[in-house]
Amino acid sequence: MTTFAAGRLVSQTPHNALPAFVLSALLVLAPALVARQLVGTPPGLAPGLVGLLEWTICVASAATSGRPVTSTTVVGSEPLAADPHKRITSMVVDFPPNAFTPEHHHEADLYVYVLEGTIRSQLGGQKVETYAKGQSFYEPDGSTHLFAENASTAQPARILAVFVHRDGARLMVFH
Repeated sequence: MTTFAAGRLVSQTPHNALPAFVLSALLVLAPALVARQLVGTPPGLAPGLVGLLEWTICVASAATSGRPVTSTTVVGSEPLAADPHKRITSMVVDFPPNAFTPEHHHEADLYVYVLEGTIRSQLGGQKVETYAKGQSFYEPDGSTHLFAENASTAQPARILAVFVHRDGARLMVFH
């Protein structure tokens, strides 16, 4: 707090308030910033990195929406035989009831197959779509995914996400 005393500006802010504020900001912003850097790391490089990558994606989406978040499990990542500079990476994404993923894009072509439940999704320039178990959709490399969410507030949903990407591409870039 700042006041005037004896004709001059006087700060009454405790000396430890600024560090607490900075720490709070870092706790809120760091997951999204870390996710932007780590998501493009090819999943097969280091076993511990895959878990960190999955945790970071979840924490970053939680920090932005306040709703339950998805969890991801990398199930495979292999180089393409026809182009050794590209990979195919597959992940199972679990959506708890009411889970939400905010606006993002992928530096990859993405094919999504709904394994369980119902997902509501919207790509930039398109209408909101709802996909149930057994349905699929495609996202071209670089398209903006405005949101993805579990359509149910009571039942979980699960998708298989298959990315085709160049080495070093970021698989999830939050906006």
